Amino acid sequence: MASAQVVQGPPDVDTQPAMTREGVLWRRRAAVLVRPVMLGVVLLVLYLWVQAQTLDSIETRTLSPARIRLDLWQHVRLSLVATALTITIAVPLGVLLTRSFARWIKPIGLGLGNFGQAIPSIGLIVLLALWLGIGFWSAVIGLVAYATLPILRNTIVGLDGVDPALKEAARGMGMSHLAVLRRVELPLAVPVILAGVRTALVLTVATATLATFIDAGGLGGGLITGIKLNRPTLTLTFGILAAVLALFADWVGGIAEEVLRPRGI
Repeated sequence: MASAQVVQGPPDVDTQPAMTREGVLWRRRAAVLVRPVMLGVVLLVLYLWVQAQTLDSIETRTLSPARIRLDLWQHVRLSLVATALTITIAVPLGVLLTRSFARWIKPIGLGLGNFGQAIPSIGLIVLLALWLGIGFWSAVIGLVAYATLPILRNTIVGLDGVDPALKEAARGMGMSHLAVLRRVELPLAVPVILAGVRTALVLTVATATLATFIDAGGLGGGLITGIKLNRPTLTLTFGILAAVLALFADWVGGIAEEVLRPRGI
């Protein structure tokens, strides 16, 4: 008697790719959560360590929750305002320097950006304080001058890297120069521009600790107090807080790159 033969149909070709996509998405989401969890652990360990120390009156006053919240808020506000102004200045300037009628001034624009970063950050902030006076806005101007180059350079590189054939094709479809910039060049250059913004944000957060020298507040106050008065607990605490804030800013910048990147690029 002939045995019955079971004929199997073709394998489900969609199941494995779907599972693979789900696995990739899960791994990406898990990777995104690793850094904030690690930073939270660092802050928890720091808190427990400080609680175990015997603090004198200066350390107790400087490490009070109200003082830390104030310093943290001043630092974040300073960094956000400076970064927003840097983007507002550097991106349009980078777009301008890539236009054919303004390419001759590109070396001048990049030279000014290099000049801002060539000057030591503390020297730049102090010079601005002598010229404009101490306070919040002098620190903001110094931070903007220091962080302009990464965004300006990346904007120019991103726009110059767009394939000329794509621009010619868009022009052949009847688009104006402004439409080509808005619908072709900028979307393709966004990933490179966002990388520059991320770099500038981290630079700004890290450099903002120096704003305390011109009475602009921030986490640098506790750090300098610890160094001047030989209080290692203050130095370590505020140094770790500044480092954690900079790493968190870099994480936020990475999230912004993923969210703001045009789909398909």
